Amino acid sequence: MRVATWNVNGIRARLDFVCRWLRERQPDVVGLQELKAADEDLPVEAISACGYRVLGFGQKSWNGVAILARDALPVEEIRRGLPGQEEFGARLLSARVGRAGAALDFTTVYVPNGKSTSHDDFPRKLAWLDALADHLSARLDPADAAVLCGDFNVVPTPLDSWNEAKLAGQVFHTEEERRRIRRLLDWGFCDLFRKLHPEERAFSWWDYRGGAFHRRQGLRIDFLLATASVAGRVREVGIDRDWRKKVEALTPSDHAPVVADLAPPG
Repeated sequence: MRVATWNVNGIRARLDFVCRWLRERQPDVVGLQELKAADEDLPVEAISACGYRVLGFGQKSWNGVAILARDALPVEEIRRGLPGQEEFGARLLSARVGRAGAALDFTTVYVPNGKSTSHDDFPRKLAWLDALADHLSARLDPADAAVLCGDFNVVPTPLDSWNEAKLAGQVFHTEEERRRIRRLLDWGFCDLFRKLHPEERAFSWWDYRGGAFHRRQGLRIDFLLATASVAGRVREVGIDRDWRKKVEALTPSDHAPVVADLAPPG
């Protein structure tokens, strides 16, 4: 099974790009973030033509998350929205994907940005992350087959930043944010990229400005996290850096997809 996560930075603006990626990479289940479209405006028909069912939790102009699953895979929605954090918008969607005995509990999230450590949104971001950990620990068991993916807007370690010395203590790089990611890992989630690439400096987001992508000035803030039973099945995981490049006349997102291949269970 191939699982993936991608902040598309506007699903309608990026639709042809996303459809091309779906046809080329052929993932089985994908978590999307930052759709920037209301439910009624999600391009379900175009994505269905690529061979995927769509579960969406949209919001006009902002936020929004979706789960795409291959037509052959049963998919059932579990949860829309993070309890107690509704004012922050459409940022969490969970589904059960796959057949009995091999199903994944699959959650995609778009964590609030926080703007800056002095902004009112920063403590609210920390509270959102606390609520996420509380919600998942109440709903799941570490023994479950679960994937938590998305844009976390946190750089978990210095290795995940292009310039920790310059950015340490700024938003995405604070100990308060990193402590929330460690809480998820301590509970039982595994960072699949780090499992196979423990020392590699690689990024999933680059600012559009200042030639950051070509200068390799990025951050790794998009993760595929999985419980032990799923992490034990991972065979390959990587960041689709080529899909951050312009394709013909199609403008990419400022994020690259993160993709992992899993062996069958058992």
